[in-house]
Amino acid sequence: MTRPLISYYGDDFTGSTDVMEALSSNGVETVLFLKMPDADLLSRFHGARAFGLAGTSRSETPEWMDVHLAQAFAWLKSLDAEFCHYKVCSTFDSAPHVGSIGRAIEIGRAIFGQATVPLIVGAPQVRRYTAFGELFAAYQGRNYRIDRHPVMSRHPVTPMDEANVLLHLARQTGLTSALVDNVALLGHPKPDEADILLLDVLDAQTQKAAGNLLWNGLRAKGRFVCGSSGVEYALIPAWRDSGLIGAAPAFAAAGPVDRIAVVSGSVSPTTERQIRHALANGFEGVTIDPIALSAQENASAIPDAISAGLKVLESGRSVVLYTALGPSADRGNELDSTTGARHRLGRALGRIQSELIKRAGLSRAVVAGGDTSSHALGEMGISALTLKMPLPQTPGSPLCKAHGGVADGLEIALKGGQVGGDDYFSMIRAGGTGHAT
Repeated sequence: MTRPLISYYGDDFTGSTDVMEALSSNGVETVLFLKMPDADLLSRFHGARAFGLAGTSRSETPEWMDVHLAQAFAWLKSLDAEFCHYKVCSTFDSAPHVGSIGRAIEIGRAIFGQATVPLIVGAPQVRRYTAFGELFAAYQGRNYRIDRHPVMSRHPVTPMDEANVLLHLARQTGLTSALVDNVALLGHPKPDEADILLLDVLDAQTQKAAGNLLWNGLRAKGRFVCGSSGVEYALIPAWRDSGLIGAAPAFAAAGPVDRIAVVSGSVSPTTERQIRHALANGFEGVTIDPIALSAQENASAIPDAISAGLKVLESGRSVVLYTALGPSADRGNELDSTTGARHRLGRALGRIQSELIKRAGLSRAVVAGGDTSSHALGEMGISALTLKMPLPQTPGSPLCKAHGGVADGLEIALKGGQVGGDDYFSMIRAGGTGHAT
């Protein structure tokens, strides 16, 4: 068997499909597992050249990581890929107490026995950029330094108040760090010795230079790497130049379906606009109380939501069930007052979506919210995902094909809170071809 080009752990499910899209749309056949597969399931994807494992570490504690990430990294190491990637969100939102990227790097560095861990965060394909170590991200057509970003600077769990990636990371780990900036990359970079090495990516030129340094220089020093899907986007030109992959394949449009179900646990203003657009374009909305849904005893909340969703679907219309309509409806403080409430909320939305798919005979569905998706899909009986169709107009949140369980063959999109244009849900219903209503 040919050595895989890359294996990866995604710190949430939406980010995991982002990597799958980057790879598969460029000719690297990729399978994303929702949990560590047994030998039989793994053998079903023997032609794959990249293997992902979708996780939840973005919303977990360092203590959780010590156990679960260590197991995941050990399994990924056993695949013997050229690189093993710990995939983080391109907005780098994280904190010492939750989603600690610093702790994840410490764990991976120890398991791979590696002195220096390369880090790439910039990914122009999804409108994320690093320059002189500072992170910038787009919002509504404008680029913002991440600590001034209208959404990420106010993230309900991990607000970004520091734009310098390495200073932000220093709050989470005592490991040393260094930078190869966007100017040095285009010369003859001689990286400083450090535990973590950030490579700037500002544009196509610096991205290609970062990928070349990673593949032809740093790979000899260790296989573990951290970063956004910018890691894959940087490596693709290097692989193509080496003759390891060919031209990007063509994908047929999925085409429209008559109705879909969307469940959303996102409080993002981006998702708010998408819900409002959907409601104005043939969807019917169902508001769900997140506190009732996340309660230990939620005996009626889940069945009531399923019943309301089915009523809409049986009328022939698409439905979007949501726990918030933008930041003004955020009840995060109430959720955080009860241990495990956010996780229970995601799992409850997964149970609702699973029942809607099964009982209404749906062939396509959406889960919105990065943390929501991570916990919701665990309730849906899906074993693995492959790419059905990339969405160039909405990079980072493709249409996927589900494998396993009652959802086998389902087309599903997992949308992060900040991802997508206002017409995202309508576009998914239309199969990427337009705005069918």
